Amino acid sequence: MADFGEILRTIGDYGLFQKLLITGLCLPSLILPMHLYSVMFTHSSSSHHCNTDWILEVSPNLTTEEQLNLTLPRDQDGSFKRCEMYTPVAWDIDSIRKYGINQTITCKDGWVYDTSVYRATIVSDFDLVCEKANFVGVAQTLFMGGILAGSLIFGPLAESLGRKRAAQIPMVLMAVFTVGTALSPNFYLYIAAQFVVGVSYGGYRLNCIVLATEWIGITRRTYPSALIQFLSGAGQVVLAGIAYYIRDWRKVQFVIASPVILVLFYIWLLPESARWLLDSGKTEEAKKLILMAARINKRKVPDNILEKVSNKKKGERGTIVDLFTSPLLRKYFLTLAFSWFSLNLSYYCLTLNVGKFGMDIFLTQLIFGVVEMPAQLLCIWLLEALGRKITVVFTLLVGGFICLLILAVPQDNAIAITVLAAAGRFFMNSAGTICNVYIQELFPTSIRQTANGLGAMATRVAGMLSPVLNMLAVYHWTIPILVYSGLSIAGGAMCIILPETRRKELPDSTEELERKLCASLTQNDASQLSGVKHQSLRDTKL
Repeated sequence: MADFGEILRTIGDYGLFQKLLITGLCLPSLILPMHLYSVMFTHSSSSHHCNTDWILEVSPNLTTEEQLNLTLPRDQDGSFKRCEMYTPVAWDIDSIRKYGINQTITCKDGWVYDTSVYRATIVSDFDLVCEKANFVGVAQTLFMGGILAGSLIFGPLAESLGRKRAAQIPMVLMAVFTVGTALSPNFYLYIAAQFVVGVSYGGYRLNCIVLATEWIGITRRTYPSALIQFLSGAGQVVLAGIAYYIRDWRKVQFVIASPVILVLFYIWLLPESARWLLDSGKTEEAKKLILMAARINKRKVPDNILEKVSNKKKGERGTIVDLFTSPLLRKYFLTLAFSWFSLNLSYYCLTLNVGKFGMDIFLTQLIFGVVEMPAQLLCIWLLEALGRKITVVFTLLVGGFICLLILAVPQDNAIAITVLAAAGRFFMNSAGTICNVYIQELFPTSIRQTANGLGAMATRVAGMLSPVLNMLAVYHWTIPILVYSGLSIAGGAMCIILPETRRKELPDSTEELERKLCASLTQNDASQLSGVKHQSLRDTKL
């Protein structure tokens, strides 16, 4: 029986067919970060104060400065209070000027927003200020919760429906509900639409990597994950430009929905994973796709390979139970899940604070996007030169220590903090790519998507907790940094126990994986024992 690695080597493991597939799957990755990072702009708060136009009915010729001085109390620092106003009185303007107003109330006629930076955000459109200020964090958490739900739903769904369907359905949902987000008349419909957009984000991101990886040979297996992350950085750069020139959140939603609709025209042409089809017993469909791939790659498939494909028996479907009943798989999965969680917690905490580093938010976002692109090019080289294990340990440890260095920088040094934050994201982004590759290579086809889905859930839980962790800065600004930096360092240390998977065939079953791992461990033990014997023999001769 030919394994799928042999089939790929026969039809071409990285020919024109694979390049077209990667192009089709990765183009949406230029769009996906726009949905994620648009949160920073659409949720941005601007300066605001109570609407006090009541005094203009008393004296319509007041200047703006006079109006504010007569109707708004001040904080201790001299700025106007944002959530309080003087109680309206039925006096003439001379009496107001002479005696002043002493009693205050909360804003009763809405707010006036500064539009010098943003013409409209969800904060200004839905009045998410004062007692509703925490609603912004709720919106961010629900969006991240949608990404978590997408991983939870579309991970196992890909095992039954296939990788292709589990990648197509999310794109349809994203197109429909991004437009729905832009048309939302109130906050509650907005967060409902954004939740579904998050579901589609998590579902597509999860399945496009697996679909691409299962068609590619061992020498180019890092490409899909790295290219997706590279395009994610490019998408952030494009978004910074869009948000800079279009400072209305509804228009931005329409703009980022447009390319998703274009993707829908070709996504139905994507091929299914032949590896999944064979494992599901659909040999005829797999055979047609294998022949098509060989034809596009200008290769011929020997009859003996086709005969082996036709005789391929349906594999046993794996479940979550299989993932946790195997001590070896359980140990590796929990290690990867924790590392993935910790690096994403750091990444999202830094990302959601993009407007709080002291520099212009558009420039900071541009820097963040530009930095991620060379990170992926370096990541591809490191993965092939050093392997998966050393690289993931290195990036997590270095990234965690760089984030800790933020504590040593004065809070008013915006440039130094931004540089350290960008460097921290550089290494966390690289570590995320490695974990994406690792989880594809470490787990068998029968439970690969289940493991990938559960692992992605850990990243989405991190995304949900990051706004909450950032809120702890009100108690002390060092708390979030200490937590996410410490967890990243711990995750890097734990990855030392993982096996190396560089240039090894993807396993198709749990038994095959455990057999290969045991054989690898036995060979290592044997080589170590042989080394000890040779050393003892040399000592004896001396």
